[in-house]
Amino acid sequence: MSLPAVLLAVGPSPSPAPSQSPDVTVPTLQDAQQSANQAASWVEENWSTWLAIGLRVVLIVFIAMVLRVVVRRAITKLIERMNRSAQQAAGTGLGGLLVNAERRRQRSAAIGSVLRSVASFLILGTAALMVLSTFQINLAPLLASAGVAGVAVGFGARNLVTDFLSGVFMILEDQYGVGDTIDAGVATGEVIEVGLRVTKLRGDNGEIWYVRNGEVKRIGNLSQGWATAGVDVTVKASEDLDKLKATLTEVAETMGKEEPWNELLWSPIEVLGLDSVLIDSMVVRVSAKTMPGKSTAVERELRWRIKRAFDEADIRIVGGATATAEEDPAPDPTATVAAPSAYAGPTSPETRATTPIPPQAGGK
Repeated sequence: MSLPAVLLAVGPSPSPAPSQSPDVTVPTLQDAQQSANQAASWVEENWSTWLAIGLRVVLIVFIAMVLRVVVRRAITKLIERMNRSAQQAAGTGLGGLLVNAERRRQRSAAIGSVLRSVASFLILGTAALMVLSTFQINLAPLLASAGVAGVAVGFGARNLVTDFLSGVFMILEDQYGVGDTIDAGVATGEVIEVGLRVTKLRGDNGEIWYVRNGEVKRIGNLSQGWATAGVDVTVKASEDLDKLKATLTEVAETMGKEEPWNELLWSPIEVLGLDSVLIDSMVVRVSAKTMPGKSTAVERELRWRIKRAFDEADIRIVGGATATAEEDPAPDPTATVAAPSAYAGPTSPETRATTPIPPQAGGK
């Protein structure tokens, strides 16, 4: 049998199946031209809108930056004018006593920093919102998210926010400043630095207190206006009132004429009279208005002068926690000696009568 007959008997062999690849469409020149025409048409229809949006964004950013620079410079000039007026007031005699240049400088610097920060935040924030609205972005979800985030941050940093807001109001209201002596409740001392979050105080022993502004519930400023120097003098109830008043009046007049007390005293020293009367003592009160923060020095000097004047006038100061009780007179040494007795003499009949009878010799 020949080979072709064998192949014919077996049957035709299966040919490999053609690949099932999709037909690839090759763009023609006509299709490319049509697409280019559509793109050009779309650009032609929207280029004016794009140009308007771009110009609007550029204009908003330009105006915001210019306005920010102008406002910051205006605030800086305002602060400089406040400092110049404070320096001019400090150059006068009375102004040097009432105006603290360093205090005004720090206060104005803090106020300027706060105002500049607030102005920048408002101007730039408003510009950002206007740019987003130019692109027709819905700001409602963004503002809602920002509000929720602000509430969360406020709860998490409420102490910091409280300290900051309290510091801002303390500075704006000029409750205290550098050089003032204040009682902040948690600490007392001289203010050496005023910040938006923390106030530094120098205590009487030299220690520095860092007081958070949010923790201050009440403030007692001992350096504003004037201070009161008061001295209570306790003497015997038997002292002559006219002599006592004349002595105190002389001390007050003398001290009021001498330096530096005549500058520290803002009113004459007054003898107010009897503050209290007890069985064995009476209290006389002396008072005067002084420069702020100088009442302690005036009180010490006044006590010193009153004590010397009372010693010269033979007026004794008694009473009080440090007063000593009067010493009892020395006892009479003869008070404990008994009167002479009849039994004192050895030859007296009474002594012989009480003498035991000696035993006799040979007696039983």
